[in-house]
Amino acid sequence: MVARRFVVRQEDPAAGETGEHELEYDTEHGLEILRFQIFSLTSVPPELQKIVVEADGSVVGEGTDLEAISEGLRLVAITEEEEEEDAAAAEAAKAQEKSDEELARMIQAEEEALLLQQYSIRNDGGAEFRERVEPYMHQVLMYEDPMRQEAARKTVPIDELQEKALVSLAKEGNFSPSKDEEDHAFLLQLLFWFKQSFRWVNAAPCDSCGRETFNVGMGTPLPSEIKFGANRVEIYRCNYCSGTTRFPRYNDPYKKLGKGAVENGPIALHSIVELLDMMLVWWMHLDPCEGVYDNPLLYEKGWNKKLDYVIAISNDGVRDVTKRYTRKWHEVLSRRIITSEDNVSAVLSSITGKYRSGLSIDRLAVIEKRDKKESEELSKAAYLEVDTTISLPGRQSGSVEWRKARSELGQVDSLTSSACPVRKCVDAHVSKVYDALSSLLSHFCDENIPKERAIEVFDTLKRVMQNLKDANFKSRRVTLDKKTQQIFEEIFPSIERLLCAMSLKAELGTDGECSATAVGNKIHTSLALPVAMDAVDEILSNYKSDVFCTKVHQFPRGNRLCSGSVLASGEQLPIGIATAAFDGIHSSKWEEPDGSKGCWIIYKMLDDQTCELDSYDLMSANDVPERDPMDWVLEGSIDGGSTWNTIDTRSSVIFEGRFYRKTFTVDKRYKANAFRFRFLRVRESNGNPRFQIGSIDLYGKNA
Repeated sequence: MVARRFVVRQEDPAAGETGEHELEYDTEHGLEILRFQIFSLTSVPPELQKIVVEADGSVVGEGTDLEAISEGLRLVAITEEEEEEDAAAAEAAKAQEKSDEELARMIQAEEEALLLQQYSIRNDGGAEFRERVEPYMHQVLMYEDPMRQEAARKTVPIDELQEKALVSLAKEGNFSPSKDEEDHAFLLQLLFWFKQSFRWVNAAPCDSCGRETFNVGMGTPLPSEIKFGANRVEIYRCNYCSGTTRFPRYNDPYKKLGKGAVENGPIALHSIVELLDMMLVWWMHLDPCEGVYDNPLLYEKGWNKKLDYVIAISNDGVRDVTKRYTRKWHEVLSRRIITSEDNVSAVLSSITGKYRSGLSIDRLAVIEKRDKKESEELSKAAYLEVDTTISLPGRQSGSVEWRKARSELGQVDSLTSSACPVRKCVDAHVSKVYDALSSLLSHFCDENIPKERAIEVFDTLKRVMQNLKDANFKSRRVTLDKKTQQIFEEIFPSIERLLCAMSLKAELGTDGECSATAVGNKIHTSLALPVAMDAVDEILSNYKSDVFCTKVHQFPRGNRLCSGSVLASGEQLPIGIATAAFDGIHSSKWEEPDGSKGCWIIYKMLDDQTCELDSYDLMSANDVPERDPMDWVLEGSIDGGSTWNTIDTRSSVIFEGRFYRKTFTVDKRYKANAFRFRFLRVRESNGNPRFQIGSIDLYGKNA
């Protein structure tokens, strides 16, 4: 028992004043009594108090030593909303942690594994472990070489990926990202580019005829191959011309830009990524061959791999990050037999110290802060509960036979999914583009414009938009020839409305040339231009196929709902998210990994506005007709989703092709602020767990 005197400073932001309160307190009574004493002085309820020690900024909690803290305290009143968020976060963290009993069993199993490890490890003081790890530092430092960096920049379409990164942020409503947010988004686009651009090879194609080969063994590396780190050379013989092909496994990034760029062994890369705070840098899992990021349990849970060591390597040291990749640490320990855990730590610390010896004090301070954060995360990682609701895929790269032989298929048809967050639809530009094109189509209809002339106009629009798309997004501008200018004058003001929807404007230069130029934030144009191009393509297809639509079933048409929020039963990360169904781009889609026998998606109106839905469009996605919806129910809710009423039902619907749009009229008028599609069945569910839809467009007027 210790009698304490505290000085509690209370800030009142509304009044712009600060008050001080002195109180006498007996530490024997505990934190709850202290909170009630503060309540009697400040009128801030105990559950809404955040007590901060002014000397060090720490927050007073159940584990705080009230006898040891300094007497100066600061009271911060938290709102009820913040309290609910804190409680929800704490509950989520608690739910993920192992129970005390299970945790005790795991720790006991680790101790037993460490004991057994002593009889299996090599007693060489960690020499072999060092020999395996340290050479990789040389490989990593190659990436610091200006010549190699320049070669990489010439290979990577930097401007294109930067635009895609900014568009991905804009689709989340972030049109003015920080440098760190932009860098992180660029990193992910680089990852996806690698996945799409580099070809996976199970056997190298024939050097002579380019056809299939088969492996006939290993060859002796040539001096020119060893120069670029190719200590392994595979030999392949052609199935057709009997020619021989050498396939060196280069380990130099400069050479990897050419032959030998993609290996058919497992590739799991790490990269240091700066996120949100320049002072907080941490390791992040990246796998360019699978196109997966921040999903370290993929190998153990998805591929059924038996891990032993996962070592992260950077230009300033090495770190053992194995714990992030496993939830079976005691089993991993039983396989770590190269050397003892103490030697692992000592070797990595020695290598790291060597490469940090010349760094400045400021740089070391930043790195040490990163190391501390990393250590805290890794100390918890192995004891977190695996989310059993998330199924991770087996390996996707390589032939089925090759993956099966390596036992890396995982659970058959097990696909990545996640509990979906509520996502905001950033799609006002889609509705504006559709409104403008709908106005133009109505003009053609009212004026009885011949089909041939309409096709000529839309072909011209398509050509102009393609030229704009091909231009650098930072300075997007195209010159309009005389014929295009004449067409634009004929369809004014509809063309002005369309340009505005794409954040473009037509302007006359001092040289007398007319051009279309991006205005304002260039990413607005990057968002809207693909939407307009897809819509014009679809209009042209309709004209050329003699598909003449009524105004009710015309595409595009006005009164498309936009800017709402979406929640779905599941989604495919990162490219099959729920809002992809509303982005107006044909190549994107909402994909529900486990939705073939039932899934749902909810669209909630912006600011709880109400609307009477009169029609909706569904478009099939790019591939696999078996995943198309066949039966569904559309429901409306007036209370934000608490209760639902059926407003449309469809069954046995067949989409005749890919990117095939169908329009459905809603006969039952119902005012609602939320709409829910319950997709009951796909075209073929046997052996197919997935559901997909290319686009969903809702049409109606605010009530």
